[in-house]
Amino acid sequence: MNAEFSNIYDDKTRADAYSSLEFPGTYYLAYRDLPAIIQEQVKDTKALDFGCGAGRSTRFLRSLGFAPVGVDISAPMLARARERDPEGDYRLVPDGDLGGLALDTYDLILSVFTFDNIPSMERKVTLFKSLRRLLKAGGRIVSLVSSPDIYVNEWASFSTKDYPENRTARSGDTVRIVMLDVEDQRPVEDIIWTDEAYREVYKSSGLTPLMTYRPLATPSEPYPWVSETTIAPWVIYVLGDGQ
Repeated sequence: MNAEFSNIYDDKTRADAYSSLEFPGTYYLAYRDLPAIIQEQVKDTKALDFGCGAGRSTRFLRSLGFAPVGVDISAPMLARARERDPEGDYRLVPDGDLGGLALDTYDLILSVFTFDNIPSMERKVTLFKSLRRLLKAGGRIVSLVSSPDIYVNEWASFSTKDYPENRTARSGDTVRIVMLDVEDQRPVEDIIWTDEAYREVYKSSGLTPLMTYRPLATPSEPYPWVSETTIAPWVIYVLGDGQ
């Protein structure tokens, strides 16, 4: 457990950088397959964007026809989200407290990269249990997380070469990665988490992984791919209530 881990996204400079970030390079692969996945798995339009940050994923959900609510623990990120999307519904949830949201309400809960920054098994399980209670019957949680491989390779949008210690990191350890698509080049600190560990979290939370996707790039796509055509940087889990 990383007792000293802190949320580096709760920062005005980072929020300014993120507010203009859309879907370049490696990020394109995170979102490319989501419309088809969501269309197949989700039947209605009430959505929660858990860990919405500067609102990129919330705006994405609206473009798919959803009525999304974006929630986050970072006031600077939410300020940028509201600037970009004044009509959007963005809510601060201090320390991830979801008690202000209605139970049995959402057809879709989307979480993009949020669990990369939640440090312990206990905390992850607590949050997933809370999210499960917010789902309507038959609803789905789509959790998009970083593959452990992202922290030990080079990418169109990321670099890890300055952090060789990432190679010996175990599930739950802090790892560092540099984002190449933003002006803020300070390393990002994430928590590495394996597929096996995520499946333990889901089981403990009363959730069942229904589908798992690991998107790969194709050479015909208009990006300067580095590792993306042979190594998947992201993992997308589709989760249902297993209770």
